[in-house]
Amino acid sequence: MRNQQFFLLLIASILCLTFGFGTGYLVHAYFPLSGVNFPILIEAYTLLDNHGLEDLPSPPAIEYGMIRGMLTAYGDPYSIFVEPVQHELESNKLEGKFGGIGAQLNWDKDGYIILYPFQDSPAAKAGIQNGDRLVGVDDLEIISQTPIETVLAAIRGPEGTQVKIKVARPPAYTVQEFTIKRAIITLPSVTWNLDSDESRLGILKINRIAASTPDEIKHAITDLQKQGASHFILDLRDNHGGLLTAGVDAARLFLNQGVVIQQEYRGQAVENFKVETPGPFIDLPLAVLVNHDTASAAEILAGALKVHKRADLIGQPTYGKDTIQLVFDLKDKSSLHITSAHWWVPGLEPPVGGHGLQPDILIPEEAMNSRQIIEKAIELLFAK
Repeated sequence: MRNQQFFLLLIASILCLTFGFGTGYLVHAYFPLSGVNFPILIEAYTLLDNHGLEDLPSPPAIEYGMIRGMLTAYGDPYSIFVEPVQHELESNKLEGKFGGIGAQLNWDKDGYIILYPFQDSPAAKAGIQNGDRLVGVDDLEIISQTPIETVLAAIRGPEGTQVKIKVARPPAYTVQEFTIKRAIITLPSVTWNLDSDESRLGILKINRIAASTPDEIKHAITDLQKQGASHFILDLRDNHGGLLTAGVDAARLFLNQGVVIQQEYRGQAVENFKVETPGPFIDLPLAVLVNHDTASAAEILAGALKVHKRADLIGQPTYGKDTIQLVFDLKDKSSLHITSAHWWVPGLEPPVGGHGLQPDILIPEEAMNSRQIIEKAIELLFAK
């Protein structure tokens, strides 16, 4: 009996040692840094696996949690981890285009996703109609609880590939299936219009700073000039930024010379982003609208125009983000965004970081989304 107990104890000890070794191997595989040990992490993982009431999540969920915990300990609010689906969607936004069917997604009163195809889009040409309820994409069944990110990732794909779209058409909600060839769908970062009261004023709403934004700005201004606009507003309210280089290139459109921004990575020399040749709109009468959610690359554009006295800022102080995040794609198509550099606009006081850009004309918070801010811009522009 004692021999049997000893044998069972020996087997249990070997299993525990084996599991501990295996867990340690896996954790160290995640953290292959020389001289770095995580004994408490290994111990905690082992105890949770051995004693937890519920089964441990799948390995990706464990890894993702570890990464998020590491970033929390790191303490930088802009260094973040993004899971694969969200990373793909964010990349689409910054590139300004994606392979898809060309339809706007919305929700009906019951929480189901409904489709509104763009004119002349693959979806419209295939027969999708306004108000069709989306119930399936390829093998994905879509219900009211299906996350929108999952749906978008399923619909989008490489140009020229096919996707099966299943819809329920009201009022009877009969199910129909369409096979649609994906095409490149442009996501405009800039929309524009003539002001409803002042036909000489062109308004450009810049929603984000994408790779396509500088060219979109040029196209928008040219189109508005053809319609009779002579003075312009760049509306950067609620623009959370985007690509640093695109923000610099957008500023260059309006500048004659000088430095747009300077940036510095850890341990490296300061790098200057200059205006190499005068931009096409250096004499354009211009005003810029900003608010607390104007951030990052949008602050580069607004700050450069302010310091070079090309445009007055109208609104509220901006967000105050003056750091650069490098985006690293991980093996499972998730990504790690790491704050790696600091940028600033030379001569700008106070600097952007922590304070935000200070408007030349302050608009009360309660009037920021009213006609008052446009009227103030009209007063400023046409008084000159």
